[in-house]
Amino acid sequence: MKKCAFVAVIGAPNAGKSTLVNAMVGAKVSIVTQKVQTTRTRIRGVAMVDETQLVFVDTPGIFAPRRRLDRAMVAAAWEGLDGADAIVLVVDADAYREGNSASAKGAARKSAADTDAIIAELIKRGAKAVLALNKIDRMARDKLLALISELNEHGVFDETFLISASKGYGVDDLKAFLAARAPEGEWMYPEDQLSDISERLMAAEVTREKIYLRLHEELPYESTVETDSWTRTKKNELRIEQTIYVSREGHKPIVLGKGGQTLKAIGEAARGELTELLGEPVHLFLHVKVRQGWADEAARYRGMGLEIVE
Repeated sequence: MKKCAFVAVIGAPNAGKSTLVNAMVGAKVSIVTQKVQTTRTRIRGVAMVDETQLVFVDTPGIFAPRRRLDRAMVAAAWEGLDGADAIVLVVDADAYREGNSASAKGAARKSAADTDAIIAELIKRGAKAVLALNKIDRMARDKLLALISELNEHGVFDETFLISASKGYGVDDLKAFLAARAPEGEWMYPEDQLSDISERLMAAEVTREKIYLRLHEELPYESTVETDSWTRTKKNELRIEQTIYVSREGHKPIVLGKGGQTLKAIGEAARGELTELLGEPVHLFLHVKVRQGWADEAARYRGMGLEIVE
């Protein structure tokens, strides 16, 4: 008997949503960095459990938006719940506990506030969710049990799973639970398809990940990557050309680095991963351009699968 379920994976920025989706699928379908708000659009990862297909919708982190891009990302995250058969709220257990302490400040406090706002919105919508307490390896057992009790007082959660997405703890149990609850229905994707993201967009996402990993302290969020061409050489080898867009002239030297060394390192890291993902040698050529106001252009949003929200 075939079954199929759409599972919306939501949470505050950096809770570990993309890491969890990658672990569920068993392959990298979403980029992962230590920088919050890395995921900018909804990406579907597909996993099979016997005759059940689970389609995980990895959404941008939900937070209090300030910029137009922020608003578009948050809107995309909430739209990811539309038509979902199940909702999984991923919570960074340690950050949430720390963020709600009397001495809380900084990123942990913001993470806890964002999570509380998500729970409040779920209550408002009358929606039920599965709680996935992530990064449990960082917490003492007694504190973890207290946190489980505190979160379940909201009455939003059908079930609670303790996981470490990066280490694989509890992931199979969560996946089995979701598969058991999936409704009967035809599969939405071929059995061997892992994601709905195009190769061109995935290539751009891989390069963007390498930029974040290399420059997460120096470069602001006003950067994006677009795949310009996808061709074959005379030897039938894959040639990819991409443009890294930054919003200010002062950002361009940051990406290039002294003598172009930073850009070279980004390109080498991206090329290595793309060669592995695509299963063939890749010739990657990167260009850096200044495009002021790119974050306000409708075409750029559509390229990321987003819509402008005023």
